Amino acid sequence: MANTVSAKKMTRKIAKRTAINRSRRSRMRTFVRKVEEAIASGDQGQALTALRAAEPEIMRAAQNGIVHKNNASRKVSRLAARVKAIAA
Repeated sequence: MANTVSAKKMTRKIAKRTAINRSRRSRMRTFVRKVEEAIASGDQGQALTALRAAEPEIMRAAQNGIVHKNNASRKVSRLAARVKAIAA
């Protein structure tokens, strides 16, 4: 348990930041899941639409420090490759 005033304030700040990060991570995962569901259904048009919506969300998560920039780029790249493979 925090004893000093500054330590108590830090616990409040950490709790607030954790809630924000959890929300952002969840939002990113939701968009990724929508793309994966569209890929699984085999509908390239729907998958492409979902990917276009997911890409800015993933990159925004990277900007906010939720995931690393390279991790976000890798996610987008792999999703795009899977969407492209539907047509083939």
